[in-house]
Formats: sequence, structure tokens, C-alpha cells
Amino acid sequence: MKLIPNWRQAWRMFSVQAMTIAGAMQAAWVAIPPDLKSHVPDGLVIGLTVTVLALGIVGRLVDQGVSK
Repeated sequence: MKLIPNWRQAWRMFSVQAMTIAGAMQAAWVAIPPDLKSHVPDGLVIGLTVTVLALGIVGRLVDQGVSK
């Protein structure tokens, strides 16, 4: 395994930010009490997480202008 040349700037890449947000969304969902979860439609959190991850894939394919 070899790191990308600009790995120190990875935190500035949208793909990394999207994966971080998706993880935070799932962690927040686990922390929410069940009585509050009952007010959220089924599948909404999963759908939002999948959407953010898909945007992260797109972000990885697009030139983000992060210097090398």
C-alpha cells in the first residue's frame, strides 16, 4: 500500500470530509434516544448517509485543486 503524494492535505479533500460526515451521522443516530428516533421516517438516516458517501465518491473523482 502506498499513500497518495499529497496525503497531508487529505483533510481538505471533499471525499475525506464526506466520509467523516457520514460516520458522524451514523454515530449521532446511535446516540439518539429511541423515543426521538421514532419521529424520523424509516430509512431517512440511511438514505442521507448513502447520499453523502456517493457525493464523496464523486468528490474523489473530481479535481479538487489540493496542492501536491
